[in-house]
Amino acid sequence: MNKYPKSLENLIEAFSYLPSVGRKTAERYALYTFMRMEDYQITDFSNALLSLKKDIHICPSCGNISEEDLCKVCQDNTRNHRLILVVESIKDLYTIEALNSYKGIYHVLGGAISFSKGITTDNLNIESLEEKVKNGLVDEIILATNATIEGETTSRYIRELLKGYDVKITRIAHGLPVGGDISYLDEMTILKAMEGRREY
Repeated sequence: MNKYPKSLENLIEAFSYLPSVGRKTAERYALYTFMRMEDYQITDFSNALLSLKKDIHICPSCGNISEEDLCKVCQDNTRNHRLILVVESIKDLYTIEALNSYKGIYHVLGGAISFSKGITTDNLNIESLEEKVKNGLVDEIILATNATIEGETTSRYIRELLKGYDVKITRIAHGLPVGGDISYLDEMTILKAMEGRREY
């Protein structure tokens, strides 16, 4: 017999899908939703979840999220489309974009190579990046993967993959701490890392 009524158990299980949310936290979220949230808030919450899948897709050009065919960055003709900043995640992209200083475009890998987690190059968005370089559409690739073993492995793989092409490959300087995630860093650290990028 379930500890709670079936509807509440279903909600607890749904909250458990979120990363770092265990049973106890999921119970707390579910009970809060039932006891504290107004009907309109629950409706707004559920509509927002449904809208995610219905209205948002991955930009086929760069891997960012978008409600249109191409994301806002890829549509922006004022940006340098021959300069590509390679990041691991969409969150990294938005962290850098918030600085309002980078004027190129992005390429989101969707993760980093991690053999312990079973993530290989086949699981990442790398092929389309090579295609752009192969077609002569890129002058410089800036590798901005995280300062972790996985991030460094991924950057090294991309560098090796692209080194036969006529493209400049740089890596952001690591004023970024080893083991750190870009999305948790302050703006000045990221800015200095971008300014200090080097040939890779």
